[in-house]
Amino acid sequence: MAAKHESTEKPLRIALVAGEASGDTLGAGMIHALKELHPHIQFIGIGGPRMLAEGMHSRVPMERLSVMGLVEVLGRLRELLRIRKDLVAWLIEQQPDVFIGIDAPDFTLGVERKLRDAGIATVHYVSPSVWAWREKRVLGIRKSTDLMLTLFPFEEEVYRKHQVAVQCVGHTLADQIPFQPDRQAARAILAIPAETKLLALMPGSRDGELRKLGLLFLQTAAWCLEREPQLCFVMPCASLERKQQMQEIIAEHGIDLPLKLLDGQAHAALAACDAVLIASGTATLEAMLFKRPMVVAYRMAGLTFKILKRLVKVGHVSLPNLLAKREVVPEFLQDAATPESMGPALMQLLAPTEKRADTQATFMQLHEMLKRNADHAAAQAVLDLLRQKGKLP
Repeated sequence: MAAKHESTEKPLRIALVAGEASGDTLGAGMIHALKELHPHIQFIGIGGPRMLAEGMHSRVPMERLSVMGLVEVLGRLRELLRIRKDLVAWLIEQQPDVFIGIDAPDFTLGVERKLRDAGIATVHYVSPSVWAWREKRVLGIRKSTDLMLTLFPFEEEVYRKHQVAVQCVGHTLADQIPFQPDRQAARAILAIPAETKLLALMPGSRDGELRKLGLLFLQTAAWCLEREPQLCFVMPCASLERKQQMQEIIAEHGIDLPLKLLDGQAHAALAACDAVLIASGTATLEAMLFKRPMVVAYRMAGLTFKILKRLVKVGHVSLPNLLAKREVVPEFLQDAATPESMGPALMQLLAPTEKRADTQATFMQLHEMLKRNADHAAAQAVLDLLRQKGKLP
């Protein structure tokens, strides 16, 4: 670990913006590492509970930035533009030494462009999917950011091709999650008997995701239960609101399952389960790091799906498949996501097979690739940039 700076150094002011839970996790890890590397830093911007717990001051609640889909954002566009305009004006007034936009590219890259034009150094943490669609976005990114920090090695190539400073730092979850998760301990925490066949249901952490996937996942679980009556289910709920939302869906549709709705505890659920039905997104990376076989599903607004289908140039959407560059886990998107299609795929995952063993080995290889002490690497990259800019000796 690098030596800490002397207390006589000028205090740094670092601005960060995260738009959703996964960004909050990355931001909190970076803040924690920055505090270890430099003793005098003030953190401002927009962040979630994890970033606030590390001592950040948030201009507005992070939840106001969390919107999914191309079409869905239109209903919130006026509010988002107002928040961004206010934030940019405030940050130009505050004059932070560096601004770090964490994911949420439709919001943060616009902030970065205006701040960089105003002479403030900028970093973007988490690459947009430029390798999948609209690669020309890199040209705008080049004008917006001094440094791109990527989570995955395959993302670096496109930035180097367009002369954008880039560094892959790995993923903080790969550092946090052990190579061999303790299944027995997780089941003890959740009060799940060791012999129980357990499926985890993870339809997402946002209101819109639960509205599109919550009932579908419950119906798929019911399909599996009809064929395997000994099955039990757990569903981690990201918040009290999401838990109440699922309870309302269960009550409204008369779903009767041996199901535990958990208060958070997503990692315990993944460590404890035999397989998982999961929404495409960062959670698939977590399931991969826990070495759990999974079925990936996603539904979105019909128009959003039609637009993306025309634009996307890669054959997969889930992170395990993108990282492996082949289909390691089955994906069911839009109309293909039905209980009758996903149920059989889930049931196949419960039985030990040669394919399952190959998947586990692939997951381990990918975990090893992503384990790079990400929080420290990202923090060090930010401090190195500040030295290049003359903000640090």
